[in-house]
Amino acid sequence: MQSLTSDYPDALLAPQEPPCLSLYQPTHRHAPDNAQDPIRFKNLVRSLEESLEAQGQRDAAEALLKPLRDLGDDEMFWRYSRDGLAVLVSADDFRVYRLQRPVPELAVVADTYHTKPLLRIMQSADRFQVLALDRENVRLYEGTRDALDEVDLASGVPATLTDALGEELTDPHLTVASYGSKGGTGAAPSVHGHGARKDELDIDTKRYFLAVDKAILEHHSRPSGLPLLLAALPEYHGVFRELSNNPYLVDEAVAVNPSGIDTDDLLERAWTALEPTYLARLEALIERFGTASAQDQGAADVSDVAIAAIAGRVDTLLVEAERLLPGRVDPETGQVAFLDLEDPDVGDVLDEIGEHVLRRGGEVIVVPAERMPTDTGLAAIYRY
Repeated sequence: MQSLTSDYPDALLAPQEPPCLSLYQPTHRHAPDNAQDPIRFKNLVRSLEESLEAQGQRDAAEALLKPLRDLGDDEMFWRYSRDGLAVLVSADDFRVYRLQRPVPELAVVADTYHTKPLLRIMQSADRFQVLALDRENVRLYEGTRDALDEVDLASGVPATLTDALGEELTDPHLTVASYGSKGGTGAAPSVHGHGARKDELDIDTKRYFLAVDKAILEHHSRPSGLPLLLAALPEYHGVFRELSNNPYLVDEAVAVNPSGIDTDDLLERAWTALEPTYLARLEALIERFGTASAQDQGAADVSDVAIAAIAGRVDTLLVEAERLLPGRVDPETGQVAFLDLEDPDVGDVLDEIGEHVLRRGGEVIVVPAERMPTDTGLAAIYRY
């Protein structure tokens, strides 16, 4: 199973050989609700099969649908669901994502993947990571205000002190002093140990924390760009922060033994610590938009922003959460055609503009409706 954080946005937007299959469904974490999930999944696979046949793709259908059918029959897979599921399939690609937010049921066969639900999830401003650290174990969590789940550590990230330092820990520091008699008569040297067990622990702890910090930055923080919250015993916070070179590590923290609390408790503590930072980030973005708009370097008119997005002018795009604006954006000119939501082929203008911004190296951030600085559904900050 792939990591959505790692795949965003390049792998999601990469061209694929059509036909491309996109399947979305809400799922359930606990029994008895999760018993219905594989049944609903198989119904959606059947819908994909019917769509392929209707499009004259009967020959390609069996090869494309086989990994989906195998997934539907995988009992172990369905024991560990989250809040939503996304599966993307093409001739050379098969991607499965467990999601921390529910998504509407959808089964689409098209020339490209339907990625808008995934992009919206990844663009939400409330995402973060938690580094749960003690002297023996490393765990990394990723979440939102509503959910927190452990993620697999990338290859190269030490999961334990032994992974980081090997079996050989620091030897005691020894000082050798020779006491000779007058006249140069030698005596056997006296050996004095100055490496108390606590000193050894401190040295090894620092080496361990350095290794963890470097690996987390390289393999998780830098690729994701997410704020990182440290959850550790109080005595470890100062040591880790003194050694850390991770610019994504936030000042807020959870001072607790992370092995002594469950995930729900950790989420509650983490979001309590991070919510002020989240709100401050939104305020900073809104203030930045206001300054840019006053200098003619920002806009909220949908048609104007669409043209600017195609031209690569948009540096940062704020999009209102849950807002839908039916229509299409011409990929060549940026002209917007506002359409009827009842049209089955209609897209969402806001999401299409967001995709164009991402493809041109910009940033898209989903903002709660109550904190949007405009009433049009978007706010753009231009590069020039």
